Amino acid sequence: MKAKYIILLLLCICTAVAAQDNSKHHHAEDSTDIFFRHLQLNELTVTGVTGDTKLKHATAPVSIVTPQMLRATASTNIIDAIAHQPGVSQLTTGGSISKPIIRGLGYNRVVVMSEGVRQEGQQWGDEHGVEVDGNNVGSVEILKGPASLMYGSDAMAGVVILHAQPTLAEGEMKANVNTEYQTNNGLFHYSLQMAGNQKGFVWDARYSDKMAHAYKNKYDGYVPGSQFHERAGRLMLGINKDWGHSRLTWTAYHLTPSIIEGERDEVTGELVHGEGFTDHGYGKSLPYQQVKHYKAVWDNALNLSSGYLKAIIGYQQNRRQEYEESMDEYGLFLKLQTLTYDLRYVTHEWNGWKLSTGIGGMYQQSDNKGEEYLIPDSRLFDFGLYATASKSLGDRWTLSGGLRYDHRRLHGYELMEDGEMRFVDFTRHFNGLTGSIGAVCNINDHFNLRLNLARGFRTPNMSELASNGVHEGSLRYEIGNQNLKAEYSLQADLGLDFTSRYVSAQLALFANRIDNYIFIRGEGQEVRGETIDYPVYVYTQGDARLLGFEAGVDFHPVHSVHFSNTFSYVDAQLLNATPDTKYLPFTPAPKWTSELKWELFHHTHSTVSPHAMHEYRHAHPKSGVALNNLYIAAGLDCYLRQTHIYRADNTETETPGYALLSLSAGTDIMFRSKKLAEFYITADNLLNKAYQNHLSRLKYADENVITGRRGVYNMGRNITFKVVVPIAF
Repeated sequence: MKAKYIILLLLCICTAVAAQDNSKHHHAEDSTDIFFRHLQLNELTVTGVTGDTKLKHATAPVSIVTPQMLRATASTNIIDAIAHQPGVSQLTTGGSISKPIIRGLGYNRVVVMSEGVRQEGQQWGDEHGVEVDGNNVGSVEILKGPASLMYGSDAMAGVVILHAQPTLAEGEMKANVNTEYQTNNGLFHYSLQMAGNQKGFVWDARYSDKMAHAYKNKYDGYVPGSQFHERAGRLMLGINKDWGHSRLTWTAYHLTPSIIEGERDEVTGELVHGEGFTDHGYGKSLPYQQVKHYKAVWDNALNLSSGYLKAIIGYQQNRRQEYEESMDEYGLFLKLQTLTYDLRYVTHEWNGWKLSTGIGGMYQQSDNKGEEYLIPDSRLFDFGLYATASKSLGDRWTLSGGLRYDHRRLHGYELMEDGEMRFVDFTRHFNGLTGSIGAVCNINDHFNLRLNLARGFRTPNMSELASNGVHEGSLRYEIGNQNLKAEYSLQADLGLDFTSRYVSAQLALFANRIDNYIFIRGEGQEVRGETIDYPVYVYTQGDARLLGFEAGVDFHPVHSVHFSNTFSYVDAQLLNATPDTKYLPFTPAPKWTSELKWELFHHTHSTVSPHAMHEYRHAHPKSGVALNNLYIAAGLDCYLRQTHIYRADNTETETPGYALLSLSAGTDIMFRSKKLAEFYITADNLLNKAYQNHLSRLKYADENVITGRRGVYNMGRNITFKVVVPIAF
């Protein structure tokens, strides 16, 4: 199996080299090529170690998800929308809950940034998703690899930055209406937005509503507990002036997901449903959760002669309730309050130098308000100091690096339950010194070489340290370990990027060594619950190493046709382990994605010649209705068999390989040269394949006594219709 991956890797390199030779014969034509212009690395900026950085100067690997890509993607949540990116996966529990996995690492090893602050919402749980309305996201940056230098503890695997839509230009006022329907789970969604900028006073208001009944597949039929209802609102008010800006943003997010338990009838093998469930019903059924997340962020920037000063303060409150026995009485109720702050100063570039320094941190208070407990009441305080620098050496070389110091204090409170000690009182202090150094060589206009070395740092979370109870969403009884040490990683990245008239190719290699890697493993025991037995899992740690790569090639022999392929692979192993405990648990399976896309009408002023624009206007007069940016595409997602599993005590099982076929199309509907609407249609899992993703927590539910199949399967065929209507005033 490994030989196949190596061969594919070599083919990608050879393709890039061959394409470079081929591009020498077409250098004069490159500047007018649609694909080459679209991928110009000078036109994109990323959140680098010294603020905004051109993509061509980013030393660490970065993936960009553009606004158009988000609109054209069919998904049930924002993480689902970006999970097709190379090196990115998702851990799922039903349709409404997804957690990002970057290069085999997830949970508290991935920081999600939203509205400029880190999203905090009990992200240690399998069934705890990211409480963000995807309609508020304008674009996404995915930083792969240790990013502790800028974001502190928990950014060991990387960072997912959810950018809000940019404020409008002076004098503009616009509205937006979009709606969506999915056939498999009956998902119906609509979102209303209005934004404007009048004399520097900016505002942006949005309301969204989404509901879905149970999804279905050909093995399980309708899956009880997979229905959900989501509501969200956002209001931003602010001032944009020459001196900088000051903006205040409020968001509210309510999610009511039912819980898929996967319990089956011992005679028929059919899934058992709770009170209130019907196949096509949009209402909640037992058991279910009530998740509410509120956020207020004050974002300020002050332009100075030598640079700019940026200050962000955020407050979040996450309320998570679980209802198991009654529709009106919750058992578990976790309330998390988080105050975050970040103050940084970034200089303008002078003589190739750019410097940044800052301080950031947070205070958290977590309380149990219910009658059931999994983790104790706790308090967290941390802060970090950092300084970074970058230096441009001519037009080809860019060097960057920096250092950061972090301190974190965790305190868990004692709890007596029925005369027995449920949680003991304890305090832990952690200190971390991290840094990174990297270089980018822009060999020419087509070829970039990147090298980066970074040290990551992560403290154990309260669940890993002190959990003691049934985790309903994970279908297991979890026990923490107060002796856990902080994790430290050292990762090396090597990247090659190539763009030309006919071919674009990317290759990213990484090697990651993690000391004190924390993971959960089965104990081979069970604890009796009220209705089912729960296997016992405990947290432990050991040294680990991860090796892998992402490779991609996009062929575009003509302007309108693109054939793109990406392959992601990670091999994650524990060091000095037995054969049954050799591999890290819950590592994503190798993934190959392929798409053939044909752009039938793609006419913009910036990407087409004056003659072609004249021909287009002649064929589509201003008085008529026309189509623009029309495309059709066929995609294939192949997940290879995952045999690298943590076998001890049945912690996890192998997952067979599978392939999913999709078809999609989209277009802008124009009237008198103005856009009336955008329309998209996507058919996912077109062949209605019954499959289980290796990272789906539902594959470990009950066995069907009739078929012998264990667990719950993922969604079957699903067709999505999406309409976006922009309104300009």
